[in-house]
Formats: sequence, structure tokens, C-alpha cells
Amino acid sequence: MAEFVKIYNENPNPKEIAKVVKVLQSGGLVIYPTDTIYGLGCDITKTKSLEKIAQIKGVQLEKANLSFICNDLSHLSDYVKQLDSTTFKILKRALPGPYTFILPGSNNLPKVFKKKKTVGIRIPDNNIIRTLVAELGNPIVSTSIRDEDDVLEYTTDPELIFEKWQGLVDVVIDGGYGDNEPSTVIDLTEEPIVIREGKGSLDIL
Repeated sequence: MAEFVKIYNENPNPKEIAKVVKVLQSGGLVIYPTDTIYGLGCDITKTKSLEKIAQIKGVQLEKANLSFICNDLSHLSDYVKQLDSTTFKILKRALPGPYTFILPGSNNLPKVFKKKKTVGIRIPDNNIIRTLVAELGNPIVSTSIRDEDDVLEYTTDPELIFEKWQGLVDVVIDGGYGDNEPSTVIDLTEEPIVIREGKGSLDIL
């Protein structure tokens, strides 16, 4: 049975953040708010937890399209090949914000992602998830929690999310109502290509 933890975006409580970090460090799965929809994630260094997420999503881990949530651009060099200045300027303009950028992966990717040539990077404009990642000390792997409902693709009410997911995860963070529009996904491995238009404006390109 998952724990339901209330954390405020304006001023995340360090005690509550520490509690969730402990869960992530012990291999737990967490649902958290972002600047778009709620996400499901775990510590990227925990292979068993990554496998659990892939299982929940019904995909093979090697083929899963998971993105890394970082707290700022300083983590990038750990997982991404050196970027040219044009690409870096786009990232600086857009982040933190409602974007997922697909970038060329480096050789330092966790073992399970070694075969991947690219990595999706996300730095949400949300204090809760960024504080969590900063305290954890490495990115959280992330995927969106979709809804089977045809009308509502993404559940926005944390209480309803808790009701539905409490048997599958260890913590659900109540960070207030989420958005029902996902991030804009842009491939920056070569010329910018918009893969999915979501909440983020394309003026950053």
C-alpha cells in the first residue's frame, strides 16, 4: 500500500522530501507532479525498479521510451554527448519548462540503457520534483501515467491517482492538481524535429 504524501510546490518540506528520497534510494517507485502531467519514476541506478516500471507499462525495458528528470543542466554531461552551442542555447532558453529533449546519449548511461543512442531529458518547472532529484543526487527515470479513459487521457487529481495506483507504487506525492497536457517532445540529435506538440511553445526553436 503506497504512502500519500502532501508536498507544496512553493516551498517543499525538507522532511517530506527526505522521506521520498529514502524510498527512491531503497528501489521504490514514486508518482510525482511536474509542470505538465503527473509522472511515474524511480532512481535511474536501480535496475530492478526500472524493470518494474517497464512491466507496469507493458514494454521491454530495453525498448521503453523513458526520460531522465534532472534538476538542472549540470547533470547533462553525465549522460549526453557534448552538445554544440546552438543546441545548448535552445536548452537554456527552454528549461526548466514543459519540454522533453531527445539528445545523443553518452557512454555513461546506466547499463540497461547502454544500447540506446539517444536519451530524453526533462527539467520540469516544478520545485517538488527538482528538489527530489537534487537531494537524490542523480536523475529519476520518468514516464507519464496514462489513463485508459478515452475522454481523459491523463488523470489530474492526485487523490484519484492514489486510488488507482496505490497497489503498484510506494509513494504518491500530492502536489496539487496536475495538467492534462503532456510535455512537448523535441528531437535535437540533428536539426530540431518536433515529435509531439504538448504544453511547451515552439518559439524556443
